Amino acid sequence: MSHPTILLRRPARLPAPVVGAARDLDVTNHYRYLLAPIYLWSCGGHDRALAQGWAEAQALGDPPTELAVAVDLGAGFGKHAIPLARAGWQVTAIDSSAHLLDLLRRSAVDLPVRAIEGDLTDFRRLVDSDVALILCLGDTITHLPHSDQVWQLLRDVAQALVPGGRFVATLRDYSALPAGAARFITVRQDIDRIHTCFLAEAGDRVLVHDLVHERTNGEWVLQVSRYAKLRLRPEALRAALMALGLRVTLDTSADGLVRLIATKPA
Repeated sequence: MSHPTILLRRPARLPAPVVGAARDLDVTNHYRYLLAPIYLWSCGGHDRALAQGWAEAQALGDPPTELAVAVDLGAGFGKHAIPLARAGWQVTAIDSSAHLLDLLRRSAVDLPVRAIEGDLTDFRRLVDSDVALILCLGDTITHLPHSDQVWQLLRDVAQALVPGGRFVATLRDYSALPAGAARFITVRQDIDRIHTCFLAEAGDRVLVHDLVHERTNGEWVLQVSRYAKLRLRPEALRAALMALGLRVTLDTSADGLVRLIATKPA
């Protein structure tokens, strides 16, 4: 799941906010209690998000067969799963947020999408077919609690892919965090809601603070929650995938994330 920088209308001058209790949560509960209800809005709305997802899906090319399976790890509301299904892929979409998966199911009526609420590290148990494409986009891989789980996920990916299959992941490089005010990121704002993100260094992790101001009955209410992301080095991920026998390219995606594309030799 990513934090795009989308600035819309300038909000009205803020009254003093009513401050809610700040919470330290794991990633699942952080999304459940704060981000999931506003996540589609934070991504610019349904049409904008799916249009971006469609462009990214088209860049992946057509499915190699009529029954080719794609797995979307951290699928959310279906930004990529829905365009992939429309392009002919049989999609298994896995996410830990029941709310976001409900949005996906509503949008994926009559499409070949199977939505599963679960942990992305369990995908080998949840998907029992050969897989031609695995996605883990939008900085989702950094949500895992420990680096050992990252390396196990990469091993599972390498085993699950059919010859010629691809793994595509995007992530932010937190190895060097911005300094000062640059650590405050405006995710999105309009006249009734402002979503700001603040990054703080914490050893091998970065603490992501999400601050959401919402206008309620004429008063501004602030909700604050934070969770930890891993500070993964893209080159280390590339080396791990290559050690598993995959061919790997490393570049930058359109939204500024680091993108890895790993292909299993045919």
